[in-house]
Amino acid sequence: MNVFERILSSSRIFKNRDVLRHTYTPDELPHRDEQINALATILAPALRYETPSNVLIYGKTGTGKTATVKFVARQLEEMSSKLGVRCFIHYINCELIDTQYRVFASIANALGRNIPMTGLPTDHVYEEMKKALDLRRQVVIIVLDEIDKLVKKGDEALYNLTRINSELINAKVSIIGISNDLKFKSFLDPRVLSSLSEEELVFPPYNAEQLRDILEQRAKLAFHDGVLDDDVIPFCSALAAQEHGDARKALDLLRVSGEIAEREGADRVTKEHVKKAVKKIESDQIAETVRTLPTHSKVLLFGMIVLTESGYRKFTTGEVYTVYRNLCKKIGLDALTQRRVSDLISELDMLGIINSIIISKGRYGRTREIRLEMPVDDLKAVLLEDYRLEALSSYEKNLKSLTTLDTFGEA
Repeated sequence: MNVFERILSSSRIFKNRDVLRHTYTPDELPHRDEQINALATILAPALRYETPSNVLIYGKTGTGKTATVKFVARQLEEMSSKLGVRCFIHYINCELIDTQYRVFASIANALGRNIPMTGLPTDHVYEEMKKALDLRRQVVIIVLDEIDKLVKKGDEALYNLTRINSELINAKVSIIGISNDLKFKSFLDPRVLSSLSEEELVFPPYNAEQLRDILEQRAKLAFHDGVLDDDVIPFCSALAAQEHGDARKALDLLRVSGEIAEREGADRVTKEHVKKAVKKIESDQIAETVRTLPTHSKVLLFGMIVLTESGYRKFTTGEVYTVYRNLCKKIGLDALTQRRVSDLISELDMLGIINSIIISKGRYGRTREIRLEMPVDDLKAVLLEDYRLEALSSYEKNLKSLTTLDTFGEA
């Protein structure tokens, strides 16, 4: 039997796990009727070939902003097709498309042009976008998700988009901006802000009961009947409610719980699987944070791995600094001062990658006790993804060779 046949035939947990992912737009959105109706009212003029107001949508992560916009957009396109009015909705994730050039190119390409994502003058790309928009009588709604990522690189794109209707004959353009960062408005020119925020919608966090309804709706589609213990969905909902009512967190917890149960060959998803999912998700989040750290912080963490593998359950700043200096020498990196290293250790503590506490040693003063919060093997694997640290992969776990440098004071 093919190895994948065996895996597929033995899967007793999931019916369709994709309905638990953020990219899935359900046929119904529980507890978002008010926001759906408000957005639909704002966009309804498009069905009369009128320009809808621009709208800014705010709310914390996982409050249903993007799902609501996609839900309403889908219904708008369905109704426009019935009425014979051309409404075109183009979705842009500004975390990926975060410059004026790329925004214009994305819009032009969605309307049939073939613009490279780099290499042309921005003015030329703007003109091509304008031609593509005005080619036919239509209402074009541009959705800028995570709009704050675009604004932080300048508001030129928004300035041009909010004024483009005055240059068009056939088409009408409206903008929907989505953000979980209210502060981004402070980066905008007042004229852009007044044009962009003609309407504003705020999405409140979900409570535990609402999250439970969302999970129950998705679970019917995601899992085979009877595989979830009764306390799994309430537990996932309660945990996510503590994280400012984050539906994404709740859906991730439920999906990862199912995946863990599946890999273990279990017939049911239990509360214990949810607890394991919490640890896995936290570990994955920490791993992603580690990948973005500066090189010196990564070397510090590798030094802590060396100490841990040498039998140290906890270590002081001085011990870490001694190993860090030796590792810097190994990869040809100029070591920072111990004071600066102490600052980096505090930053790692704030990020949750390590645990660092100040303890009193009486007349010997105070010192810091440090331990890793992430499994050593997982942390090492992430650190060694960085080509600059590859030379450390074969470094021997010999504590004596690491501590033969000068003795340094402890912070």
